[in-house]
Amino acid sequence: MIVVLFRSRLTDQAGADYSEMAEEMLQTAKTMPGFVDFKSFKADDGERISIVWWRDEETMAAWRGHARHRVAQKLGLEKWYESYKIEVAEVLRANSFQR
Repeated sequence: MIVVLFRSRLTDQAGADYSEMAEEMLQTAKTMPGFVDFKSFKADDGERISIVWWRDEETMAAWRGHARHRVAQKLGLEKWYESYKIEVAEVLRANSFQR
């Protein structure tokens, strides 16, 4: 399994258009083969982190190159993100517990 950590800070220009695109991207990603899960959190200092799990590198790469996702990436660079950092990791081991 592949995990993508997307840390970001938004600009003041990231308004309703950003929120609408973010929701569209999530709904689109959920339809992609290999999508496993998504979580997003915002820290008190404004930093945001989105965590996306993919079955494998091939399905993650398909998402990265998805045409509409490419549009969102371009808009992110042009106006929505003050900064971002993407880290991609492979899950070597997983363990869980649920009561």
